[in-house]
Order: sequence, then C-alpha cells, then structure tokens
Amino acid sequence: MSTLTAKQDVRRPQRSILPWLATPALLLFTGFAVVPLVGVFALSFTTWDGIGSIRLTGLTSWRAVLTDPGLPHALWVTFLVMAVSWAVQTPLSILLGTFLAGRQRYRAVLGVVYFVPLMLSSAAIAIAYEALLDPNFGLGAGLKIQALSQDWLGRPGLAFGVVIFVVSWQFVPFHSLIYQGGVQQIPKSLYEAAQLDGAGRVRQFFSITLPQLKYTIITSSTLMVVGSLTFFDLIFVLTEGGPGDATRVLALDMYKRGFQASLMGPASAIAVILVLVGLALALLLRRLGGRDAAASQLEGAS
Repeated sequence: MSTLTAKQDVRRPQRSILPWLATPALLLFTGFAVVPLVGVFALSFTTWDGIGSIRLTGLTSWRAVLTDPGLPHALWVTFLVMAVSWAVQTPLSILLGTFLAGRQRYRAVLGVVYFVPLMLSSAAIAIAYEALLDPNFGLGAGLKIQALSQDWLGRPGLAFGVVIFVVSWQFVPFHSLIYQGGVQQIPKSLYEAAQLDGAGRVRQFFSITLPQLKYTIITSSTLMVVGSLTFFDLIFVLTEGGPGDATRVLALDMYKRGFQASLMGPASAIAVILVLVGLALALLLRRLGGRDAAASQLEGAS
C-alpha cells in the first residue's frame, strides 16, 4: 500500500507540470492568432480608412460585402483554384513521395532538388514566371517556339492555368515530403507478403501504398485546401486578379478593398469569411478522417 502511495506521489508533480509546459505555446497562439482574429472581427463592424478614426457602423460593412455582386465570383474563383490545385497537386505529390521513399542514393539528391521551389519567395517565383511567359521577350520568343509565345497572362483560361501550374510547381515538393514520410512508415512486411503472392509494383501501389496513405492524404489535403484560401502574393504579382476578374480570389479581393480602396471594414469582413470557410473545410476533412479512424478501430476490436 505504501509503495502505491509513493508511486502516486511521484506521478503528481509530473502531471502538474504538463499544463505549465504548454503555457508558452498557448500564450503565443493567443497573442498572434486569437487576439488579431478578435480584432479583425471587431473591425468588420466599423468604418475605417486605415489612417483616421475608427467609427462603429454596425452591419454596414457586412451589408456592403454580402450584397456586392463580385463576392460570388470571387468565392467561385477561390473554390475553383482550391479544387483544381488539389486535383493537380495530390496525384503528383503521391507519386513523387512514393518515388523518393526508395533507398537509392540518387533519389535523395532528387529529393533535395525537388524541395528547392518551396524555399523561394512566392513573389520572386511570380516575377520569374511573368518574365518567362512574356510573349515578346520570354522563353517562347527566345527559343523561337510559337506554342510558347502566347499571351499567357492576358487570356482568362490561360491565366488561370498558369496560376494553377505555378502554385503546383511551388507546393508539390512540400506535399511530396509529407507523402515520402508516410510511405516510409508503411511496414515492409506488407510488401514482402505481396511479392510472395506475385503482386507487381503497380498492384502493390494500389493495394497497399494508397490505402495505407489514407490519413496522410487527409492531412495533406487539409493543408492544401486551407492554404489555397490564402493565395495572394503570387496571384497579385502574376496577374493582379486579371485578366478582368478571371483570377481574382477572395484573399486578393480583401487586399484590394483594404489597402487600395482604404475600406478596412469590408476587408475585415472578407477576412472573417475566409477564416470561417477555412475552419469549416478543415473540420469537415478532420471529421472524415475521424470517422474512418473510429471505424477502423471498431473493426480491429471486433
């Protein structure tokens, strides 16, 4: 009995220390995430030009945003960029991550090379691609290739495709790294058993690798979907939302209202909408993953 009491006394200080260890992270999260979010939410009920005094105007900013005919279009472009970029990045990231998970030495070198685009600034990438795609002085004109000498950023369909390509080029390496780690965690015994059954590499990929990467796909998709809501600097430098409003996503609309039109109230309302949409999508993806996890646990218990 005394031994049990002694063990409990030893465990109590350790348990009491855990909340204090989390306090610094909680303070940082509160100071840099919660407080600014509350401030933006409060600012959405005001009228402010960014310089003068802040005037409380109730729902005026929200009415201006929600009744703006450009809002549905910006939402549509935002979700379209999100969906298409996810559809392009996910298969490429899975294939590259699976390829880089091999043990050959040259794959490690390629992994470093693939990771370089993520280390570059989005604005610098946009400037580089803008110069490369210039129909008069860009890559097509230099190589005298007519197919590349098009007005890539002056036509709506081409401009949208360029945005998707550049976004994928920049962020596929990051998600490939996630999938590489996920593939390396798959037990080798599964592949050995599949080889004994005569399964080839393609069959192993679809029967073992993809099912085992289910939760990795959910994690990567969450980062991809929520991150696509914040695409601003790359699109701003590359197309400025044009031609017309073909690439005007909601984050760019927020910037133009707040810093070009000096309408901080409506811009804050759009920021709140972005946060709510991102939170809803993240919870939805997490709920899907949670249901699958719970189902797998029940199956394992039975």
